[in-house]
Amino acid sequence: MEPVRILQVVTVMNRGGLETMLMNYYRQMDRADIQFDFMVHRPERGHYDDEIESMGGVIYRMPPIKPGNYRLYFNKLTEFFHAHREYRVVHSHINENSSFVLREAKRAGIPCRIAHSHLSDLRLDLKFPFRVYAKYVMKDNPNRYFACSKNAGRWLFGREIEERNSLVVMNNAVNLREFAFDPAVREKVRSEFQAGERLVIGHVGRFNEQKNHSFLIDIFYNVYQRNRNVLLVLVGEGYLEPAIRQKVEQLGLKDHVAFLGVRSDIPRLMQGMDLFLFPSLFEGLPVVLVEAQAAGLRCMASSSITPESDLTGRVRFIGLQEPADLWAREILDSSCERADTSEQLRESGYDSAKTAEWLASFYHTECQPILNQR
Repeated sequence: MEPVRILQVVTVMNRGGLETMLMNYYRQMDRADIQFDFMVHRPERGHYDDEIESMGGVIYRMPPIKPGNYRLYFNKLTEFFHAHREYRVVHSHINENSSFVLREAKRAGIPCRIAHSHLSDLRLDLKFPFRVYAKYVMKDNPNRYFACSKNAGRWLFGREIEERNSLVVMNNAVNLREFAFDPAVREKVRSEFQAGERLVIGHVGRFNEQKNHSFLIDIFYNVYQRNRNVLLVLVGEGYLEPAIRQKVEQLGLKDHVAFLGVRSDIPRLMQGMDLFLFPSLFEGLPVVLVEAQAAGLRCMASSSITPESDLTGRVRFIGLQEPADLWAREILDSSCERADTSEQLRESGYDSAKTAEWLASFYHTECQPILNQR
């Protein structure tokens, strides 16, 4: 028998939290049974594209979804679903823009249409009215409603979906084995950082407004004012990176901040950190915060992030209205003793092996009865 092919709809398969989570599930699927294909919305190849194709996945490229481009995009969607009648399950991860993909999937008669919310807010920008419109037309274009947290579900779908018990909260699980602590790995990583005995504060995230890097640097500067024996490790890339590099130099922090770019070895890098700092403006339930807890790290995060993300009791939430000085004092007063959280996370449903098994079962038990009605 041919595997059930699931069309995963994303922006681009780079090393973000959502994309890494999807790859964790994909790797652990029986691909003779379930095969993922991907609809992406960027012309450039993503970091995971080679691996996807090596595992038998097909990648389809669509135009970016943006104001002024809607007519072209909608026409391309119509052409795609007309040409690809083989898909009976579409799982869309592009938040409010899922409404457009799933509307066309519905028109094409695709029976199982999953909208998956990964955010809990939007920033005011030029695209904001278009995003509000996309949320408004969501309606019943999906017929399955997934979210990484209850807050993320309410934000995209409204309370009605939750109240009628239609919301499926799918945990942002991670590969717990990869994050198991190893003192030898820690020493090697810290040697690469040239950390010595310094307190190593880590952050993983794209350099964009959401991740709030400018305030993160303010926090670190206040830490540095109190303790010069510190190092900040930043993993990621993005359009704001040049401005953040400039700010680091202006504050005289160049020798105390390491920019590592995009990395494929996040579990290994976290071995060398002492504390994880995450002052995002908004999130759904961030995968990287689960990863940091899986690594046994103490975490400092903004209170704009859902409290559901504290899975181990190791996350301290602080308001973004609080001054950077207060954040710095909390960091320096915090114990950096590491903890083995693997069993705690496994029991809470955050082991990607178990979640991949659940997801495969969901595709079959929830979607297969619909597939047979052809």
